Amino acid sequence: MRQGIIYAASCYLLWGLFPIYFRALREVAPLEILMHRMVWALLFLGIILSIRKQWAWLSDIIKQPRVVLRFAASAALLSTNWFIYIWSVNNERIVDASLGYFMTPLVNVLLGFLLLKEKLRPAQTLAVFCAAAGVAWMTFHLGHLPYIGLSLACTFGMYGLLRKTASLGALEGLSLETLILFPFAFAYLTFLAIQGQNGFLQANLSIQLLIIAAGPITAIPLLLFAAGARRIPMATLGLLQYISPSIQLLMGVVLYNEHFGNDKLIGFMGIWLGLILYSADGLRQTFFNKGKTEVETKAPLAPPD
Repeated sequence: MRQGIIYAASCYLLWGLFPIYFRALREVAPLEILMHRMVWALLFLGIILSIRKQWAWLSDIIKQPRVVLRFAASAALLSTNWFIYIWSVNNERIVDASLGYFMTPLVNVLLGFLLLKEKLRPAQTLAVFCAAAGVAWMTFHLGHLPYIGLSLACTFGMYGLLRKTASLGALEGLSLETLILFPFAFAYLTFLAIQGQNGFLQANLSIQLLIIAAGPITAIPLLLFAAGARRIPMATLGLLQYISPSIQLLMGVVLYNEHFGNDKLIGFMGIWLGLILYSADGLRQTFFNKGKTEVETKAPLAPPD
């Protein structure tokens, strides 16, 4: 249990520190950073799969076009999410990006209700309503939808929905997604090089090394997440996930001096209230089901007729 918490917390801590990494690459265009992330992540994941001799799944998946198409859709959502996040960080919108990952759990609940016909418990309904009220407040007072946060939450929520029923694990799934994206990334980077606009080729050695580091920086948190998720309850994992956006919000306000006025604060508070209700309901359900299972396990067997 303790080891699982360490793995998961480390994963969310690393994700929370991502703004530092992407801000260091501000001289490279966000789209190019995205393409490099795909290429170097695939290379790093390929090395891991080779070390673990874990390639057998690929030949089976290639024979299943529907599965490949499903992962192509999840790859498109993932790359869109990555691009929006990179663009946000490099355009001093880290606070807005953090909003998206605060909202993601509640967007997941809403998507489950709308697309999977899952029933919402009263606390979940109230949580979604509080978040919607927070978004409405920011929309009214800021004059526009918090489109960055909503885009990040919706793309990551849809991505999670597709991966929820996927037939591959985290490592294999991300490997297939980056493999699908690789031809587009390689073609774009080649085009930039021909046009003399490839930021990687024109950058100094330190920037080039940072770009290459996108491979392990992408894959290592995912591996930590997978290791942690196998060892701790989902309720605990759900609470730990707020580490990332909390760090990002603090970094945006304290480290990078982004504006965080009262209008945004009140909107965030609506979403935070929704998250508190959602988390409390999840914990209550976890302990209730656990207690129920224990009672059923300890109950004596009925005597034979």
